[in-house]
Amino acid sequence: MQSTFDPSRRVARQAFAAAALAFAAAGASTASAATVTVATLNNPDMIELKKLSPAFEQANPDIKLNWVVLEENVLRQRATTDIATNSGQFDVMMIGTYEAPQWGKRGWITPMTNLPANYDLDDVVKSAREGLSYNGTLYALPFYVESSMTYYRKDLFAAKGLKMPDQPTYAQIAQFADKLTDKANGVYGICLRGKAGWGENMAYVTTLVNTYGGRWFDEKWNAQLTTPEWKKAVTFYVDLLKKDGPPGASSNGFNENLTLMSSGKCAMWIDATVAAGMLYNKKQSQVADKIGFAAAPVQATPNGSHWLWSWALAIPKSSKQQDAAKKFITWATSKDYINLVAKDEGWASVPPGTRQSTYKNADYQQAAPFSAFVLKAIETADPSKPSAKPVPYTGVQFVGIPEFQSFGTVVGQSISGALAGQMSVDQALAAGNAAAQRAVRQAGYQK
Repeated sequence: MQSTFDPSRRVARQAFAAAALAFAAAGASTASAATVTVATLNNPDMIELKKLSPAFEQANPDIKLNWVVLEENVLRQRATTDIATNSGQFDVMMIGTYEAPQWGKRGWITPMTNLPANYDLDDVVKSAREGLSYNGTLYALPFYVESSMTYYRKDLFAAKGLKMPDQPTYAQIAQFADKLTDKANGVYGICLRGKAGWGENMAYVTTLVNTYGGRWFDEKWNAQLTTPEWKKAVTFYVDLLKKDGPPGASSNGFNENLTLMSSGKCAMWIDATVAAGMLYNKKQSQVADKIGFAAAPVQATPNGSHWLWSWALAIPKSSKQQDAAKKFITWATSKDYINLVAKDEGWASVPPGTRQSTYKNADYQQAAPFSAFVLKAIETADPSKPSAKPVPYTGVQFVGIPEFQSFGTVVGQSISGALAGQMSVDQALAAGNAAAQRAVRQAGYQK
């Protein structure tokens, strides 16, 4: 019997084939989704970024984010190793104003050019852009920008009849710390960074040395760590923390001191301006309604008394996901992301220091009474004049040369050792001076 043609069967076969092709295409699309590996810091602002990142993935279903969240010293070590060996382990790195110009100069990271028009680069604070540029080319986008300032407990000051000046001196800070220390009740007069690291304890200690009139090197690149200015500053720091600081201060970095301050254990804390939003956030701080603020202290000179730093997002040249990585970092540093944080945590907790529009926002001004103060601190920090005496380098709390990462770490370890009672201040500074001198001599800075 001869079969007859059934058009309905043909239509069914075509529909089945089309569905199969669509399914295969969908599978291929899922398989080809770009995975962007992000190496970032374990600070609260970056934890918030990870928390909110599903919003980016939902808007960009062809991009998946893989997070590597690390402690500061570990992040720096792994990022530097990855970038120097061109291994391509990370697609996005959180780096700072120390690394961005140097790595950009060496061609290790991708220039941040041809950004979307709605990114509004002109809205980004000028000092932030300049700090992340080399020869006029921007190499990273700022996630937040900070200087340093003094935080204090208004209630504890009032109880003792004390008044914090708008611009305290270190002599005044020491007097306040003595009067406010109440170890029986677990309250310490002062909290400061003690954890070893060129970006941990040395970020703070360098500003202390600067305002005491010291510098890392003279104009001919001779190390200056054994000078009277360094000895006075570091002796003051060690004595102050031993007398009025918390136990185990040599192990405390930014995060540890933030926890101490926000839980009511510190009467004063001198550290990054970025902490202001965290200390004023009632979800994160038990003393949110008791925090006062003042400028970072000065002593012999205002030069270099407050630092300038940006945590920023950069793309290694070795990344195989350049376009996807760029899409992510433009989102993470955008006005839209700042609004997203405001909705989630409140305006006081948005990433500070990056955008002029944030500081002009009435909601931010109301939620963050420190906003104008912080912006002024950022804009007045001068990396070109970090000391009263002339220097051959740029950088307030670091020396802007590749070798600093190495000898800065050695000096940080020595000073942390002095704080822990493992060596004297003189021994710590002698060891640090030798390391700094050796590094610049071997690198050919001394002529």
